[in-house]
Amino acid sequence: MQLITYVSDHSGQLLELTLQHILMVLCGIGLALLIGIPLGIISARNERWSSIILSIANVIQVFPSIALLAILMIVFGLGFYTVVIGLFLYSLLPIIRNTYVGLTQVDRSITDAGKGMGMNPVQLLWNVQLPLSIPFLLAGLRVAAVIAIGVATMAPLIGGDGLGREIYAGINLRNPVRIYAGAIPAALLAIAADIGLGRLQNKWKVFSRTTG
Repeated sequence: MQLITYVSDHSGQLLELTLQHILMVLCGIGLALLIGIPLGIISARNERWSSIILSIANVIQVFPSIALLAILMIVFGLGFYTVVIGLFLYSLLPIIRNTYVGLTQVDRSITDAGKGMGMNPVQLLWNVQLPLSIPFLLAGLRVAAVIAIGVATMAPLIGGDGLGREIYAGINLRNPVRIYAGAIPAALLAIAADIGLGRLQNKWKVFSRTTG
């Protein structure tokens, strides 16, 4: 009852924090897609580079989030951009790995057929290999989104905004209502991202079968 009353009285503030949270996550994942997909392509084309790229991404992924954010704060200072860099780093591994796996799983006979039609490597990548690997990429994006939404709750530790502000305010004030008011929307965002991207992944698989 107290939670409902609090959410009703502070709906505007909670909406603003939710939008800030979403913006940070979108920016971080957008950067991860921009950098991660090309790195995944390089990994699929060159086994030597794949071991290096995936190893670095794995090290970043297993690094404790609080420690990584603290290092980023020292290097880049406090604020929105530092949070985005942290989310970008944590979103990289699922994007790189799933792009790599998707491209390496393309049937060689399909690739050979494209070559037989006179496609150059760029045309083959763009018209054949990437479209067939999109379900894998969407699976990576799904994982990255859930991770980023969770890590973004730590943004207040390095001067960021989002739903984490409500969570940490509740912790500092020993007010469980405020903790729930921040944690529940963050959890719902993660669930919505997982379900939404999962449905998109399934629809793309069906589309690929019907057009393939």
